[in-house]
Amino acid sequence: MSNSPSRVVYFFDGFNFYHSLKEKHREYLWLDYWRLAEIFTPKTNKLSNVLLFTTYAKWRPESYMRHKKYLSVLRSRGVEIILGKFYKKMRGCQICGNLYEAHEEKQTDINIAVSMLTWAIQDRFDELVIGSADSDLIPAIKALRSAHPDKKITLLFPLGRKSFDLKNLGLKVMHVKKKHLASSQLPREVRMNDGSVVKRPVNWS
Repeated sequence: MSNSPSRVVYFFDGFNFYHSLKEKHREYLWLDYWRLAEIFTPKTNKLSNVLLFTTYAKWRPESYMRHKKYLSVLRSRGVEIILGKFYKKMRGCQICGNLYEAHEEKQTDINIAVSMLTWAIQDRFDELVIGSADSDLIPAIKALRSAHPDKKITLLFPLGRKSFDLKNLGLKVMHVKKKHLASSQLPREVRMNDGSVVKRPVNWS
């Protein structure tokens, strides 16, 4: 039996975390996901990888540029970024009945599910921590447990988020609290490897 420390990887659902903060806790949006993972990883284990699954809202130029710069900072911290897509979708106004163009985020759940199974097959972790409260991940979690019962799965719920369906899986559940977010903020100004400086967005406070 190996005495090596357990290899722990984190898969964060970016939009699940973003929506848990954007309305009432914008002061925590400048979040360092690597640092957050460090806080929840016991010293006896090895934090191997941190993946953030997210999507660019390209039809909103200012938001897109803020997000792009933010992800460049996270990459410099060692976070791997897995991008999904937004798709256009026509919806009807419930008041007047007129159609309008909306955008719906796709692929994040699928990307997380595929990565879970692929990384398990490749034996890239001993423990997977899933940072999400999205019950759509349940089929993938069940498949992973069935195919790789030796792999430990832990759930990390974003601030104020719950999922009784996920809790009913019988997995260990951890909860992100304000103190964890406060201890995981990036510096207001981050100097990149090329000498450029990325500043925390003014409206992220």
